[in-house]
Amino acid sequence: MRRIKRSYLMPVTDKLDIAITVNGQARSGVAEPRMLLSDFLRYELGLTGVHVGCEHGVCGACTVLLDGVTVRSCLLFAVQAEGHELTTVEGLAEARQLHPVQDAFRRKHGLQCGFCTPGMILTAVDLLRRQPVQTEQSVREGMSGNLCRCTGYDGIVAAVLDAAEILQEKK
Repeated sequence: MRRIKRSYLMPVTDKLDIAITVNGQARSGVAEPRMLLSDFLRYELGLTGVHVGCEHGVCGACTVLLDGVTVRSCLLFAVQAEGHELTTVEGLAEARQLHPVQDAFRRKHGLQCGFCTPGMILTAVDLLRRQPVQTEQSVREGMSGNLCRCTGYDGIVAAVLDAAEILQEKK
């Protein structure tokens, strides 16, 4: 079997400087134009709360907030985030106090192995920002784009409903 050098298969590309705001801080790094946002966040910026599961946008493990709206970071190139504001699960806590959604997931056992948890939490944050009052059915529908193989979703739904109540009380 003949071995082909990688350089014949993959053309050399220039790397680009990328400047974005992540979790309220100006951050920058270097990425090839084809580098996925999930890889940039994990390997260039060290934000390992961004998990990569399916790499097809189906599981939701790579969910981040881009300008406040959930996106699948495995479906975006890092260069597409240039100049935008990103929030990862690492940026939700304030002054070492968990965000109400994070705390509800902890208290209501909305996590198990933890792989899907960052994406679930960020999806819940966006869902509750858009629609503060929730029912069990609306939570199940709102969270249906994120997959979990461990919990059976009951703890997740309970956590989102609990966080919705807490966030409403704070208003």
